[in-house]
Amino acid sequence: MSQTITNTSPAAQGHGRTLRSRLLLRLAGLLVILAVSTLLFVLNRVESITTLNRTIVAVILFTSGAGLLISTLLLVQTHLLDPLSNIRSWARKKSEGRYADPIPSSSYSAFADLANDLNSIGASIPATDSRRGSVKYNELELEEKSLQILYEVVSSINTAHGLDDLLTRFLYTLKRITYAQAAAIWVLQKEGTMDLSASSGIDESLILPERPDVRRCLYERAATEGKIWVEPDLGKCEKIAGQKFFAKGNIGLVSIPMRYRGKVTGVINLFLDIKLIEQIDSLKPLLTSIAHHLSIAIEKSQSEEESCQHLLNEERIRIAHELHDSLAQTLASLRLQIRVLDETLHQNDESATWQQLERIENSMDLANSDLRGLIANFRAPAYKRGLLEAIEQIVSQFRSESHMRTYFQKEWADTSLSRDAETQILRIIQEALWNVRKHSQAKTVRIMLKDNLEGKCHILIEDDGIGFNKQAYGSPPGEHIGLTIMRERAARLGGKLRVESEPGEGTRVVLELNMPGTEGKPA
Repeated sequence: MSQTITNTSPAAQGHGRTLRSRLLLRLAGLLVILAVSTLLFVLNRVESITTLNRTIVAVILFTSGAGLLISTLLLVQTHLLDPLSNIRSWARKKSEGRYADPIPSSSYSAFADLANDLNSIGASIPATDSRRGSVKYNELELEEKSLQILYEVVSSINTAHGLDDLLTRFLYTLKRITYAQAAAIWVLQKEGTMDLSASSGIDESLILPERPDVRRCLYERAATEGKIWVEPDLGKCEKIAGQKFFAKGNIGLVSIPMRYRGKVTGVINLFLDIKLIEQIDSLKPLLTSIAHHLSIAIEKSQSEEESCQHLLNEERIRIAHELHDSLAQTLASLRLQIRVLDETLHQNDESATWQQLERIENSMDLANSDLRGLIANFRAPAYKRGLLEAIEQIVSQFRSESHMRTYFQKEWADTSLSRDAETQILRIIQEALWNVRKHSQAKTVRIMLKDNLEGKCHILIEDDGIGFNKQAYGSPPGEHIGLTIMRERAARLGGKLRVESEPGEGTRVVLELNMPGTEGKPA
């Protein structure tokens, strides 16, 4: 590449000498003013020089010095700093590929010839280099678009509140970056149908669920073939719709399938100007990447929603169990006690009446305590002294209210259980004892807790009552919900619950489980 560098002209050399002379002259003037100021300070005590004269001389010296200093600064700024700044700006523009922008030059500057030489270098760069730089810039611009939109997809995932919000945010981002006139996102539902999840810039009355033919025209080819489908003309879909989609006639359709693990999970519609559609091949890798990331985001959002729904259902079941095993049992006990009170009143036994009223009052206090505990944290009341003493408290209450002979046998070492495991075991025993009291007509009840060296735990609740028929499990819902809840609690512990009963032979409830860990148990 040839370059033409001009020789320094006599005019430029003259400008350089003039600049040096002007600077030296100003510096000399400042030195003279400094010398005179020093002399004036030395002669300050000479009485022949009046104060007025001294003031006049000082003002003249200050004004002259300030003028020379300002003049010097302006000279340096105009003839040195400004040209250097122009050269630095020129170099920055060249690094960006803006070869045609020259350096501003002045005939009064000592850098005028240098500016002309640099401008000649910039103008002599071959046009092929310029074109090659333009292509690189376009590729870089496309890469920046891809990174920008993928970044915004990730941001949308982290900031969106649900799937609808995610799709709406993403849709407007996609429209802005692809310069689309309108856009729509279709998501495959569990039923196998495509549903419009978000749209912008399009008349939604054209794509209502009541118009399935128009809907299929927009997404069917991309969903069926699993690849980007380009339709330069909307005439086919507009014929089905019976009207135009847009007032402008030069709008086409690009449909991008969203794929997740090899399956099409949705379709993105972009309504673009025909000039942009002609360049769509260069955008296909970007659009494919966008659709892939969006499908991942949709799948993640749907999984999180399903997980939240599952947790919500579990929490509802847990609350139902707690209500049944605490407050519901206490209220049912109150109902029985009121029946007993009614019978006692008819017997005119004042002492027995007062005893029964005291039991009712205690049960009401217990119901109030259970209710407060459920309101506080939806869990069983906290027993700070451990599982065994909590069971002893329940057995003691059962013995006093049922008047059955009740034996509590403990072959239980200092077994370390989690708080949740203790709660489940306690509730199973509580429910079993309630069933004994309500249905068994038993005279004797035995509760046994036993563990062994193999890490197995056995809990037995048995009575000598009337028993029941196994067909009772087929009773209407609600009559034996307690047995179902007991089994669910055992499954949560990783154990098995077995109910053995025959009419006239009493009932045995056996809980077997492995030794639980200590997760969640307070130190």
